[in-house]
Amino acid sequence: MDDACEPRQAKAVARQLVSEGVVFVVGHVCSAASLAVSEIYEKAGIIMISPASTNPKVTDEGGPNVFRTIGRDDQQGTIAGDYLADKHGNSNIAILHDGQAYGLGLAEITKRQLNKRGVTEVMFASYPPDHKDYRSLVDKLVNKKVDALYIGGYMVDIGIISRQAKKELPNLRLLSGDSLIDVQYLFIAGDAGEDTYFTFGPDMRMKPEAQDVVAAIREEDAYEPEGYTLYSYGAVQAWALAVEQAGSLKPKAVIKALRKGSFDTVLGKIGFDEKGDVTGISTFVWYVFGKEDYSPVK
Repeated sequence: MDDACEPRQAKAVARQLVSEGVVFVVGHVCSAASLAVSEIYEKAGIIMISPASTNPKVTDEGGPNVFRTIGRDDQQGTIAGDYLADKHGNSNIAILHDGQAYGLGLAEITKRQLNKRGVTEVMFASYPPDHKDYRSLVDKLVNKKVDALYIGGYMVDIGIISRQAKKELPNLRLLSGDSLIDVQYLFIAGDAGEDTYFTFGPDMRMKPEAQDVVAAIREEDAYEPEGYTLYSYGAVQAWALAVEQAGSLKPKAVIKALRKGSFDTVLGKIGFDEKGDVTGISTFVWYVFGKEDYSPVK
């Protein structure tokens, strides 16, 4: 199902899944969508495991049926704030966000950690998502003589902002979060995308437990299982093993098994805490885009 990363459409998707008698949803990807549907699934007795929604509210405010296999933005934003303070503390730092649940939340946590470290940004502002031209925003960055720009938002917007900003600020260092985990970013940003830093979870393709699955996906589907792919696969494995342990598809029994059990998956041995957040996985690490792909920052 495609929820278009939009809360209203996500609710329509959720209601359709409820009407079809679905018992388990892998998703949603965007935090705003996950926040919009968790109550619908809870009332219907549907378990939801998101491989990508990082906003803390997803599990902090979600019901007992809500889990995730990715880290939280209070982890991701703290790492970003520390990096900005350590590497760009003497620079003019700007923090932008798209005003949506994921982007705003990530930007606010990054700002909070940066300020906690004694560094104050020269600009904290929002931009309208899904625009084709951000030159007025770029003018503000130029006026503030910004050296380092952190953006909480989604890939397409960030790619356009990067492309337009680097025409005026060629030495600008751009940083962002896990939404950039896609080489398509380089097609949008062009040469300006090179040297963009972003945080994401560990590359699960490197896990010994994932090697057979990675090889099968590459061979059978002619697809590179990057980004959220294996986090999604691990979500399915965890749910299936919990059903096995519970001996039932009944929501309460499976939820109890998910919260108490440990599961051997492509992500390694994982579990879930009392909120539904994943355990057994290290949180976020830095990646950087090269000319054709991204790689971990050494």
